[in-house]
Amino acid sequence: MSAESDGEVIRRSTREPEAFALLYDRHAPRLHRYVARRLGDGHADDLVAETFLIAFQRRGGFDPSRAEALPWLYGIAGNLIARHRRTEVRVYRAMARMGGDPSVRSHADQVDVRVTAAAALARLSARDREALLLVTWADLSYEQAAQALDVPVGTIRSRLNRARRKLRTALGDRNPLTTAAEGESR
Repeated sequence: MSAESDGEVIRRSTREPEAFALLYDRHAPRLHRYVARRLGDGHADDLVAETFLIAFQRRGGFDPSRAEALPWLYGIAGNLIARHRRTEVRVYRAMARMGGDPSVRSHADQVDVRVTAAAALARLSARDREALLLVTWADLSYEQAAQALDVPVGTIRSRLNRARRKLRTALGDRNPLTTAAEGESR
């Protein structure tokens, strides 16, 4: 017997609100890691909790024929992150000044790359940065990122291309954010 899809869980939660906790159990850790990388660990708990509160309140509008709720949840989290955009940019600028991503202890020879990457991320438009980080940090497919941002897949491809080009210019061949995901057919 297969486990319930996210859509089935959400549908059931309209009759049995406690069933929504299963969705939290399935997806909160992954959302937490993503938000922590975006805004720092200090904001992640609150933002993930707010994401699920909004999702719970809006669950009646979720299309239960969609088996997976993760892109929807990333979309909600992304909107909340957008509200914190000024803080996010300040964090990236601080990372650039201080020498790297505080959630990852890099080797001394990688500090320069991380500083430059953080500064380059801060200079990207919010839309390009969001698309790039959903694909690289959250490991969403292009289709899932498009669902999360409520844009066509072609728009995701364009934003990724633009972001990668700008980061490639800033970092050359040392770009940790684009080399892993580049060239993948998602």
